[in-house]
Amino acid sequence: MPQRFNIDKKIISLVEESEEQLTRVFKVVDKISEHNQYKVIDAFQKCNIGAHHFAQSTGYGYSDIGREALGRVFAHTVKAQSAVVSPHIASGTHAITLALFALLRPLDTLISVTGRLYDTLNSVIGSEKGADTGSLADFAIKYKQVELTSDGDIDYENVIKTIEKCDKPKALFIQRSRGYEWRKALSNQQIKEFTQKLKSVYPDIIVIVDNCYGEFCETSEPLEAGADLIAGSLIKNPGGGIAPTGGYVAGRADLVELVENRLTSPGLGAQVGSYEASYRPFFQGLYYAPHVVGQALKGSILCAKVFETLGYEVFPTSLASRSDITQSIRLNSEKLLLAYTKGIQKAAAIDSRAVPIPDDMPGYDDKIVMAAGTFVQGASIELSADAPIKPPYIVYAQGALTYPHMKLGLMMALSEMGII
Repeated sequence: MPQRFNIDKKIISLVEESEEQLTRVFKVVDKISEHNQYKVIDAFQKCNIGAHHFAQSTGYGYSDIGREALGRVFAHTVKAQSAVVSPHIASGTHAITLALFALLRPLDTLISVTGRLYDTLNSVIGSEKGADTGSLADFAIKYKQVELTSDGDIDYENVIKTIEKCDKPKALFIQRSRGYEWRKALSNQQIKEFTQKLKSVYPDIIVIVDNCYGEFCETSEPLEAGADLIAGSLIKNPGGGIAPTGGYVAGRADLVELVENRLTSPGLGAQVGSYEASYRPFFQGLYYAPHVVGQALKGSILCAKVFETLGYEVFPTSLASRSDITQSIRLNSEKLLLAYTKGIQKAAAIDSRAVPIPDDMPGYDDKIVMAAGTFVQGASIELSADAPIKPPYIVYAQGALTYPHMKLGLMMALSEMGII
């Protein structure tokens, strides 16, 4: 079948031979996906979800049963006391911003324990010499960061030292996925080991996890590992490729209530907020999410195996356990990077004739190239790849709603790269 896309037989053979060597790895992913699928169905049943919860609302949205039920079923799924899940949250960055501004007060200190923040969060943190953008710094909220160890673990000793030196350390921030860094995603076991030690010394410090790209990659979520709050985007993993927009914040009920006040206003919180379109895509997306994430994980694993075989450095390796859907490939060439993204775009079902070109994007320091022929704009759970245009020219592949689509994208990327 790949011949209809004019793919060389050598590429097809390489990919299919790599695929055959991954049978055991894929079985592990399938078991995780199965566990999470049952977990989601159980949440739907426990929350007694019915077709009436898909109904639209208007105006203030008082007693919007769809909004309320969506929060309940999501909270049950991720083992949260409460959750706000809303189409009015524009992105993962927006969800994290809501959490930070909801919890932090002037003169508090936020500490990132996973090093440099993802690019789009830098303007949220701001600078003490800032330009009055409404950042945390503009409200006299301080920021510190602690780098990960050389093994990619949270440096507990240095975190404790930083806390001891800080005035009013209020919250610790964990970025679970790698962003544009060459490191592993943090597993829930790593988060658990860190939070248990931390809470034994500083029980009142709030642990916030950026959960983007990590949902349903393991059989548990960070709240079960001791985090107090998680935040993420619905056009990544938990939207299952169906949710058209939105984001979430989930965790301790008292903290989520503060987030709800920030999303609407104090005193109104979760009592208002209408949505004139149906809530069905959000419920259905959550239902599909465990399977879709499993497909994306298998696609990323295949990608790793193929590029390993070709002699490229990849992270994580094809046999490594995974805590997010992202696959990093060090290409060491701008030409190859752009060819890879061009091939991914040509494999898309949507906008396959578009050509990705590097450009400036809001919130990023470097020019970014993005390949994303997606049904939902920017949905990185769909077949996509992106990269900052700078040495060593690492491309970050993620997504594909179906494994065969990622397989096709990989073959077409190899065709464009001309390395076989």
